[in-house]
Amino acid sequence: MAQDQSHTDETHSGGSAATSAVPAVGADNDQTKPSFVQPTIWQLALPSILGNLGYTLVGMVQTKFVGDLGPEALAALGAGQRIFFALQALMFAISAGTTALVARAWGAGDYTEANRVTMASLALAGCMAAFILLAGVIFARPMASVFGLDAGALDMAADYIRWLSIFNVSFAVLFILSAALRASGDAWSPLWIAGGINIVNLPLLYIFIFGYWGIPGMGVAGSAVAMGLAFTTGSLILLVLWGKEKFRLRHVSGGWWRKPRLRRLLEIGYPAALEQAVFQSGFFIFLILIGRFYGMEAFAAYGIGVNILALCFTVGFGFSIAGSTLVGQHLGANDPQAATRSGWRALSLAMLSMGVLGTIIVYAAEDLALYFIGDAPTTVRLTVQFIYVLGAMMPLMAVEFAIGGSLRGAGDTRFPLIATFAGLLVMRCGLAAVATYMGLPVVWVYAALIGDYVLKAIMLLWRFQRGRWKTVVQNFTEQA
Repeated sequence: MAQDQSHTDETHSGGSAATSAVPAVGADNDQTKPSFVQPTIWQLALPSILGNLGYTLVGMVQTKFVGDLGPEALAALGAGQRIFFALQALMFAISAGTTALVARAWGAGDYTEANRVTMASLALAGCMAAFILLAGVIFARPMASVFGLDAGALDMAADYIRWLSIFNVSFAVLFILSAALRASGDAWSPLWIAGGINIVNLPLLYIFIFGYWGIPGMGVAGSAVAMGLAFTTGSLILLVLWGKEKFRLRHVSGGWWRKPRLRRLLEIGYPAALEQAVFQSGFFIFLILIGRFYGMEAFAAYGIGVNILALCFTVGFGFSIAGSTLVGQHLGANDPQAATRSGWRALSLAMLSMGVLGTIIVYAAEDLALYFIGDAPTTVRLTVQFIYVLGAMMPLMAVEFAIGGSLRGAGDTRFPLIATFAGLLVMRCGLAAVATYMGLPVVWVYAALIGDYVLKAIMLLWRFQRGRWKTVVQNFTEQA
């Protein structure tokens, strides 16, 4: 699927925050509940990185399998994934509110409130998932047609979207429960679930894409069916374990459907939803320019390049989760200085890790492109060009992951929206449109990403440095 921070010093500051945390007024002080111990950045980032690394590697296998069907199938896969991620914008919004409120409640020692936020988030996500399911099934073909694909690729993309949409409720359950667990400091449970999903997904990909054991080969749509079945399995296991109280977050049967709580979820979440709407709109415009003016090979090259560099995004997402959780928990424990330190440490580790990985991938770009694409010289050449451009941007993308995640963990979801609008819609799409209008080679359109990430990095760093995010949202436990 589908969107996501020095070690000794962090352990020290985390310990001090934990020992000084005092439950807010109205907090649940039941001694049978787990006591709050502040996790370190690596305790949160490492399992998140490993879990998403598994998804990324399976995604690469999926790309390789579909690539054996030809560039047309790869273009369909890229278009279908983009549409599906756009439909998940509402899930991202609810997840942003879940992370911020669960982390704050947990940092304040109010574990009952964290449980109630989780339950309310699941209910909202379930309602949204049903709506997205209908939209994906009914409007799959019109949505996929915006990219200017030829008839065969369009049919494959539409089938992919319809099949993924059918499993949308399962994606929502896994997305929200995993976010809530990480916000409470438990990043390992989602890792084990993710590992199980990937173990199930790999053989299903082969079976449903190519056909095996009497099951007819479904091509691109088969990859959607395989992923849907694997994620449904993971979601059911997660729900059963949660219902049996195997996690630190517990299932609650009452007290969660309260207007103040739902309102706060939506207040924090709706800017994140708008950000995703801007994000997806910008990507649509960018990919429409590539697909309609530069052809299927350029379009497929973009999708393949993104899949290859997804290893870097996986690391960035791990530090985004760590920054978001620690900032929220430290603010809940009334320790804004520790929250600030956590954000900066998340950034430094993300920049180092993503920069090193990006350099390695750029060095091996041609070999990687040949492996995934095979005998398609034009697509290989364009994929290498795209990897050179985006690979060089990894340190700046680290700012978007780590600092953007830290701001959202504080409940400051409005400023990342502004930064995304300025960077993606204005800068990237504007520069890409100029390059297209001037008839420049597609590598100049790819290079528009540079302006996007430079501007967003400057804006997000400025916002975090100013510190206004520390007071954007007051402790919810003081108001609920």
